[in-house]
Amino acid sequence: MNGKATTTRTRLDRGRSALGPALELVHTGRAPTRAVLTSELGVTRATAGAVAAELEALGLIQVDSRPAAAGSQGRPSHRLAVNDSGPVALAAQVHADGFRAALVGLGGEIVATDPGCVTVSADPAQVLGEVVDAGAALLRGSGRRCVGAGLAVPSAVAEPEGTALNPLHLAWPAGSPVREIFAERVRAAGIAGPAFTGNDVNLAALAEHRHGAGRGARDLLCVATGHRGVGGALVLDGRLHSGSSGLALEVGHLTVNPDGRPCYCGSRGCLDVEADPLAFLTAAARAPGPEVSLLEQSRALLRHEYADTSVRRAAEELIDRLGLGLAGLVNILNPDRIILGGLHKALLEADPERLRAVVADRSLWGRSGGVPILACSLDHNSLVGAAELAWQPVLDDPLGALAHQA
Repeated sequence: MNGKATTTRTRLDRGRSALGPALELVHTGRAPTRAVLTSELGVTRATAGAVAAELEALGLIQVDSRPAAAGSQGRPSHRLAVNDSGPVALAAQVHADGFRAALVGLGGEIVATDPGCVTVSADPAQVLGEVVDAGAALLRGSGRRCVGAGLAVPSAVAEPEGTALNPLHLAWPAGSPVREIFAERVRAAGIAGPAFTGNDVNLAALAEHRHGAGRGARDLLCVATGHRGVGGALVLDGRLHSGSSGLALEVGHLTVNPDGRPCYCGSRGCLDVEADPLAFLTAAARAPGPEVSLLEQSRALLRHEYADTSVRRAAEELIDRLGLGLAGLVNILNPDRIILGGLHKALLEADPERLRAVVADRSLWGRSGGVPILACSLDHNSLVGAAELAWQPVLDDPLGALAHQA
């Protein structure tokens, strides 16, 4: 092989190896132009141009040949964006009050969604069959290519088995093989691509780190309460930390009130039962109603009746418990950012100074008072995170993943 051919082959190989990193940069909004892509990849302009062209040919991104506005230095650069008519991932979420299916494109954009049912069967196979059917209907209606499917469940998911160890707020048997069931239902529906399953708060943290309030954080702590219970997740050095077997950050079982309510785990006063929507409604002396979810009832109470003394006192009570739990986590994990979701997001917005003061007061030497505490910013972040699982093989190797599905 002559020298010119060798050089061409070397450039081609280098460009192909950069496809995944380049796609991730566009996917997460960190490369809005070809000039930024060139800089971030550390390649020549010609290589970056070839990489962008290849990703565009695969139907993953769009390259706008009209140059972006020039900065203070250098020439204008072509704009890069995800292809808004490109492939999608099927995302599914099951929680105590129902399920939801969605189609999610690159960039974390929800293309279509189906809220599904409002009750969850005690048979996980039935529920997962229904949510996959809803997703399959969305796919048929969209006419879009599917790269895979991801499922978020309100339980720790053991690795590598993919079993839901503690679906405490669902009537599912402990240890239900949710990943196996979900994958079977996806195949049976004729949906292309691999199927993945993860804990809902882990996936919310992943989505927020890539597309939302956690973007740019190196060590990100996420704590959230949705319909029932409290969950936590940690992103370390830019990667989701799930522990040796997928069970890290079960923060719901931190004790924040030793004389408090009995917890489902057998202990007492855990964050799981002291700082979730049911605990808030109980503290506010409001009887839960069947009309909407506990989370929506709690949000409405904060939004419309916060001036009521009993509601304000209940909010302060939960903020103090949450702050105590967060302070303990900060002392152990030393994150550079905390994000809160679900009811915890609403409590932060109701009284941000109180929560930050509790965390600072209870943290080691008070140093964590400088740790930003922010609200999650994505709608349906667990769904977006479930889609991230399905997108990951494409982000790792766009050519290989899409060729394998062709």
